[in-house]
Amino acid sequence: MIRTASGQSKSGHKLWGKTTLAIALSATTAFASEDIADKYPQSELYDKPVEVIPGVYSAIGATAPPTYENAGHNNNLSFIVTGDGVVVINGGASVRLAAALHDEIKAVTDQPVKLVINENGQGHAMLGNAYWADLGVDILAHADATHVVKENGDFILQGMQRYNRDRAEGTRVVPANLSFDDKYVIEMGGVSIEALHLGPAHDPGDVQVWIPSWDIVIAGDIAFHERMPPIFAETCTSCWIETFEGPFSNLGATYVIPGHGHPSNMAMVTKGTVDYLHDLRAKIGAHIDAGGDLAGAYYVDQERWKHMDTFEELATKNAGRVYEEMEWE
Repeated sequence: MIRTASGQSKSGHKLWGKTTLAIALSATTAFASEDIADKYPQSELYDKPVEVIPGVYSAIGATAPPTYENAGHNNNLSFIVTGDGVVVINGGASVRLAAALHDEIKAVTDQPVKLVINENGQGHAMLGNAYWADLGVDILAHADATHVVKENGDFILQGMQRYNRDRAEGTRVVPANLSFDDKYVIEMGGVSIEALHLGPAHDPGDVQVWIPSWDIVIAGDIAFHERMPPIFAETCTSCWIETFEGPFSNLGATYVIPGHGHPSNMAMVTKGTVDYLHDLRAKIGAHIDAGGDLAGAYYVDQERWKHMDTFEELATKNAGRVYEEMEWE
């Protein structure tokens, strides 16, 4: 399925060099900490958007669980500015958060937002959809993510309302009105943007947004490096590894905006994602081979990854879920 939006390309588009990007990111990466409650208190956003490469911006969320203090902005809310409109990646965790992002977009460009892409069916990806839908903006998601929203959207909304209290006011569940299975191409302002579902990974309906001509992938939750990857009951870690090491790595992206944490590169997200998954699976496999049970699986050695944000919240849960997965492999 192909969506086409005509328009003229921006003139003089030039990518930053790898060295320039590395210097820019090193100035901010030190401040990626789950201990900082809010880096942009004058806005509902956790932090002000940064221009990762010319035309691609991302408001980097907290690397902590969602709280009232971070307004649920604990993922990356990105947008692409073309010569004929803006594509937003992630609807945000509430309509207030979506509106705050829109304010930042309007400070950057006069181009209208023409499409919102939900990276998956989680609350921080889609609960702000209502804001964009009320403006008449199309919303795109993978078919599996749309199914999750339709089945569990009210439950997801209630969870956000509990931590976000008054900041949840006005938010309602609005599923995407456009969906795809494998690939959806947006031609806008001379830029070809590909929404891809490369295979099973972290969550049903994970989407990667790839701009081949700019060498950048807005990876979503297939890729982590500053915070620990969460493993859900429905996550297939062996499938995640296969998707990451196969079609995702084969994109050959120079620049990577992960679902959480600062923009980076393939080497860093490989270490933080599949190196972690390989290590945990090896530890759990050895535990199973030694006759270990689920209770003991929670205590396998994950000290190597203790530096990652949300380690305390996720490490033991991840170990238990991988045990339950591998027990029947």
